[in-house]
Amino acid sequence: MKNLAIVLLGCLMFSLLLISCSHRKVDVIKLADNEKVWVGVISDGHLMPFKESYQFDMYGNNRSNQVQPLILTSNGQYVWSEEPYRFEVMSNKVKIYDDFNSVTIGKAGNSLAEVQQYVREQFFPTTGKIPDELLFTKPQYNTWIELTYNQNQEDIIEYARSIIANDFPVGVIMIDDTWQEDYGLWNFHPGRFPNPRQMMDELHKMGFKVMLWICPFVSADQYLVYNELREKKALLLEKQSDMDTWDSAFEPAIVRWWNGASAVLDFTNPEAIRWFDEQLERLVVDYNVDGFKFDAGDFIFYPSNTLSQRHITPNEHSRLFNEFGLKYPLNEFRASWKMAGEPLAQRLWDKAHDWNDVKKLIPQMVLTNLMGYTFSCPDMIGGGSFTTFLNEADIDQELIVRSAQIHALMPMMQFSVAPWRILNKENFNAVKKAIETREKYMPLIMQLVLESSKTNEPIIKHMEYVFPHQGFSGVNDQFMLGDSILIAPVVDSGVAGREIHLPGGRWLADDGNIYDGNQKVFVDVPIDRLPVFELMN
Repeated sequence: MKNLAIVLLGCLMFSLLLISCSHRKVDVIKLADNEKVWVGVISDGHLMPFKESYQFDMYGNNRSNQVQPLILTSNGQYVWSEEPYRFEVMSNKVKIYDDFNSVTIGKAGNSLAEVQQYVREQFFPTTGKIPDELLFTKPQYNTWIELTYNQNQEDIIEYARSIIANDFPVGVIMIDDTWQEDYGLWNFHPGRFPNPRQMMDELHKMGFKVMLWICPFVSADQYLVYNELREKKALLLEKQSDMDTWDSAFEPAIVRWWNGASAVLDFTNPEAIRWFDEQLERLVVDYNVDGFKFDAGDFIFYPSNTLSQRHITPNEHSRLFNEFGLKYPLNEFRASWKMAGEPLAQRLWDKAHDWNDVKKLIPQMVLTNLMGYTFSCPDMIGGGSFTTFLNEADIDQELIVRSAQIHALMPMMQFSVAPWRILNKENFNAVKKAIETREKYMPLIMQLVLESSKTNEPIIKHMEYVFPHQGFSGVNDQFMLGDSILIAPVVDSGVAGREIHLPGGRWLADDGNIYDGNQKVFVDVPIDRLPVFELMN
């Protein structure tokens, strides 16, 4: 009997294992010899297209940037899911591990453009809206690199005056972290901002719209705010044992992030949404704040040892934070999940002040557009990682210029480090020339922005997207603005020329020369030139 019981128990366990495994579907996409793969992991865009040796698990991991649960191939294959999944790109196949049993696999057309058009209409249609138009029509100015953790009224006004004094276009100015008293205490710091309403009025009179940096964290040191939210259970709660539920738990979880450790708002709880809305609306009403830079929201800040009122994935927590920001047309996000087609301004993760990161800008930006995040910005000109600016002797003037040229014909461009402070006359004029180039093409850029709001068609495009199966899948240092403007910025240090891969047709260059297509041409690129080629036929 004992042996029979063991056998029966073994059969039962095997049956349970089979049932469990039946919910963990594994799918395989076969790849043709020259078929290339792009996936919705924006921070890895510079590694794409893939042919082999890449794997990623979307659950709870966004690598500091947007993630879209989408895989596209150059031959028209796709993978989509409403839930996160794991996958592996191999030499002749893509293997998908469907833990949530929600993956859809299919084929639409025979090119990258054809399949992208199908999936955007099928899985993330647009709303017909755009973020605030000023984010596109004029450069943005972020106070981060100039002021870092010393945001203050006097220096912000001076920064704004310098923009005008140096004849830069007036646009959106973003006041970054430490304008506030503390995380969760969203008041202007009284020491650094003695009269914030006066500051806001002055910035508005200059013509700027003003955004404030904001995040979903609440410092436990701010007892009154923290205790109010604790009583409302508006924060993620600590899971102290496997038996704990949201109903039984009470203590807020403390999550570590780049500025320390804080509690995190639970956007599945209407009380958290109501409270956060009150804080931001007070800033709008009392100070005429125009919008907000919504930072953080990364998947890792919603760990498995926390409890929320409604049980959802870390990815979905991030999506709810994005959804909250839809109320404000003047917005910016860095971490996102399934928000393609929405009127949110998305930016790349903070780039270092080095040439390796300069090379990432084009492939990551065309990937944002390919994945449906078309209203996008390539971080800050010259880099947004402040630690790489601490030693002024290490600032590379050439890098600032070439970075500005890359930004110039992207959907958005954003300054932070002040060009007038760090550049000599020649390089300063080169940056201003890049802005003039943007102004020349602004009617086209806005036309493409408005079209994208209706169709989610990419504003900037990978060469393979516009010219399929013509050998452009691996070209990551030039891109298309729409279907007929080819932009080929310099992305290397110390060069005064570069090779450009021209598709078929006749191309009119910015210097007046005309080139026949279907060839690689070498052109001179002095420091003040951004090579632009217009398709003539």
